[in-house]
Formats: sequence, C-alpha cells, structure tokens
Amino acid sequence: MDVKNPFESPTTFRLHRAEYVAAWLTVNVFLIMHWSEIRWLPALVLFAYIDLLGYLPGAIAFRRSPNGRISKNYYLAYNLMHSMITQGAVIVIWGLTIGWEWALLAIPWHIFGDRGIWGNFLKPFSLPFEPHAAPGYRRLIDELSAGDLGAADDGRAPAAAGVSVR
Repeated sequence: MDVKNPFESPTTFRLHRAEYVAAWLTVNVFLIMHWSEIRWLPALVLFAYIDLLGYLPGAIAFRRSPNGRISKNYYLAYNLMHSMITQGAVIVIWGLTIGWEWALLAIPWHIFGDRGIWGNFLKPFSLPFEPHAAPGYRRLIDELSAGDLGAADDGRAPAAAGVSVR
C-alpha cells in the first residue's frame, strides 16, 4: 500500500491487523494492572456507545435492505464513531470535563479490538456495509500476484515481474 496504490494485499492486511493486536494487548495489560480502579459503568458505556451509534443502525438497515444498498449516512456514522480522531477527542473532552480515569481505556480497547481481532477498519462507500468478497479485489490480487503489473502511471517502468503481494 502506498500513496499511488491505496489498497492492502492479504499480507499487508494481516501485518496491519497485527499492529492493532499489539496495541489491544497493551491496553489489556493496563486494564489488568488497574482493574480495581476502573469505574465499570462508564467503561461499559464508553465501549458500547461506539457500536450503538456507529454500527448497529447500519447493520440493521443493511439486513433489512432487499438489495444490500443503504444510505451513505450509515457509512459516515460508522466511520465517524470508529475514527481514532473522533474517539481521541472524546477521550480528551471526557478527561478535561469529567476527569482522567482508567474507564477511558474502553475506547482504545474497542477500536484496537475491532481492527486487530475482527479486521474491521473504516468502511469504504463502494463496498457493502457488511463484509462481502469483492470480485474486483480478488482479480486485482490475482493479477498482481501473477506479476502482470502493467505500465506505471507516471511513465516509469513497472516493478519487477513476479513480485508477490500475498
């Protein structure tokens, strides 16, 4: 994945997820270390509101849709609620207004778990709301794996044939 090719191969996707698993495990260490100091009701609310506002409405709409097409507003809600920028702002606002507390770890635990454990990243508008294999992606990966990279768009020679993207 780079600025000219903003997609991930299966291998880079697994590596990307592994980074989030490492972050999720780090949050787990802090949760265990401060278990008795965590206010669990706020932690539960901070964990759950992300999906209550960002995922569940879109998931319900998707399942109710006869053709799987739903409003892009559901994608926007998901991406907004699952953004580390948004959730970082929530953490800062909570910390400055309510106070800094270990319950705030519920937010990175949720985001890092979604990305690392479940493989759920932000949702592109061009794909179904729920994960479904896109035939075009499979063709792209197969083509790149075969080493048929085609001409570069900037006039440079294509990369060496046989480059594995897996």
